[in-house]
Amino acid sequence: MSWARRNIVVIAGLLTLAYLILPNIVVMVFSFNKPAGRFNYAWREFSTDAWRDPCGVADLCGSLALSLQIALWATVGATVLGAMIAFALVRYRFRARGTINSLIFLPMAMPEVVMAASLLTLFLNLGAELGFWTILIAHTMFCLSFVVVAVKARVMSMDPRLEEAARDLYAGPVQTFLRVTLPIAAPGIAAGAMLAFALSFDDFIITNFNSGNTVTFPMFVWGSAQRGTPVQINVIGTAMFAVAVLIVAGGQIISSRRKKRALTR
Repeated sequence: MSWARRNIVVIAGLLTLAYLILPNIVVMVFSFNKPAGRFNYAWREFSTDAWRDPCGVADLCGSLALSLQIALWATVGATVLGAMIAFALVRYRFRARGTINSLIFLPMAMPEVVMAASLLTLFLNLGAELGFWTILIAHTMFCLSFVVVAVKARVMSMDPRLEEAARDLYAGPVQTFLRVTLPIAAPGIAAGAMLAFALSFDDFIITNFNSGNTVTFPMFVWGSAQRGTPVQINVIGTAMFAVAVLIVAGGQIISSRRKKRALTR
């Protein structure tokens, strides 16, 4: 009991982590299932058929490619705009700065259904045709706040004396930004970009309101759940989870190696 009391925080953290990972493990296991009917909800027998033919279901890979394309462009747009807004809010003083700081949090605090309905009303009033571009604009606007918050936190922790030292060594504004400011802010920008990509790829509510006849991967999964869930959906989910784990693990390895190099110098 004394050991449990001393390690209660660690135990609670491990139990929480296991609870969060459990659904991913279920998806992974059922990606090797061969269901008897249309629904992949009960284990029948081990099979790798779905892994050998992940695009065996009509429109699945098409919707996946569309989601990846939208997520990529939304990430680029939200990251560029969000980084510029974050630098402006931290480095400059101007009118309505406090108001803008407060408004940045609105998309994060607002229910998605409210934002989705508002964007749909905007597009309809503008006479825009619902489809790829309306989804892209909606996703960029939705992800923008998350990028701003991530980059802003990093920029606020930067030591301005490093940039002053670069200017004292006759570095120009562009050279100072590329050689000093950007490398320091890069982890925050990368974190915001990864968060934006995940949110855009995973979004269903905003996409459903503003998609028209365009079907993204989350919408395909939702539609498939009404008439039968193919095993290929589990295959795609497992592959996406594995890629995310590899990216995070790679980032941790690179970070630890950099810390070791810094200590040895």
